[in-house]
Amino acid sequence: MFFLGIDTSNYVTSMAIVETGADGDHNLLWEQRIGLKVPKGNRGLRQSEAVFQHLKNMPLLWEEALSNLPGHKLCGIAASVKPRNIEDSYMPVFQIGKSFGQSAAFLLDVPFYGCSHQDGHIAAGIWSAKCFAEKFLALHLSGGTTEILQVVFSKGKLDIELLGGTTDLNAGQFVDRIGVKLGFFFPAGKELEKLAAQSKKGGLIVPVSVKGYHTSFSGPTTFIERALDKGAAPEEAARGVETCIAQSFLKVTRKAFEEKKIQNVLVTGGVAANTYIKKYLAEGLPFLNFFFPEPSFVGDNAVGAALLGTWEAI
Repeated sequence: MFFLGIDTSNYVTSMAIVETGADGDHNLLWEQRIGLKVPKGNRGLRQSEAVFQHLKNMPLLWEEALSNLPGHKLCGIAASVKPRNIEDSYMPVFQIGKSFGQSAAFLLDVPFYGCSHQDGHIAAGIWSAKCFAEKFLALHLSGGTTEILQVVFSKGKLDIELLGGTTDLNAGQFVDRIGVKLGFFFPAGKELEKLAAQSKKGGLIVPVSVKGYHTSFSGPTTFIERALDKGAAPEEAARGVETCIAQSFLKVTRKAFEEKKIQNVLVTGGVAANTYIKKYLAEGLPFLNFFFPEPSFVGDNAVGAALLGTWEAI
C-alpha cells in the first residue's frame, strides 16, 4: 500500500510517499521539501507570504511525486491540517495542504486523512528513531512549538497529554532571534550550531528560567542580545544559547521522570537536530532512554503525515 503525506508548515512545503508492506513495515519511497524563502534580516514570514509560497511550491512537488509513483496506485492521502490536535488549533498555512490533499483524494477516489503538524513530528520521530514504546515522554522543540508531552502509542494511535511548554518564546525562536542578530539567514539553527562549535570558553553563562514544566526564553534572549551589544564573542553567545536550551529541558525532563516514572524520551522538532543539545541531555540524564531521530526527520517533513495515514487505514 502506498500513502502520500503533505505538510505545509510555516517554513517548508513537504510531500512524502510511504510504502506499507504485508509485514507491516513502513518504507520511505520518496520525499521532497522546499524551504520557504525568508529575506535576510527578517525573523520569519507573515502567514499570507507563506501561503503564497506554498501555492507556488505545491504543483512542483505534485509533479515530482507522480514521477516517483510509476505503476502504483495511492491508497490514501494524509495532510497536516492544524498545528496541534486540540480544539481551536488553527493556522492558515495548513489549509493549503488540506485543500490540495482533499482535492486530490476526491479525484483519485481514495480516503483523505487529516492530522496535526505536531502528531506528524512525533510519528516521524517514532519511525526514524524506532521508538516503539507504548508510553514515552516527547520533547517537541521547534520554532513554532516548545512542549513536553506524555504520549501513549498503541495500535497506531497517539494519545497525547500536554505536561508543559514555553510561556513566551519557543526554543527555535530563541535560536533564530540570536542567529539573525549575528547576521545569519532565517532559520539560523545550522549556522548557529557551526558558530557555537568554535567556542573556547564554554559559552556565555545565561540565566535559565524554568518553573515546573514551563520554560521561558524571552529573558535569556534579551540577556544575550545585550551581551552582544556590549561586545561578547559571537561564538560564546551561540554556545550560551545551546546550553540554556539544554539546561532548561534537562530540568523539565528530570521533573517529568520523577513524577511520571517514564524512562523513554523522544526528542523531535527542528531544534532536536542540534548535536550539542542532544549530547547534553543524554549525558545529563544517563538513566533515561533517549530516542533521537535522524536529523533529516526532526524538522518539518511530510513523512509523519504519510505514516499517520497508513496507521489510520490499518
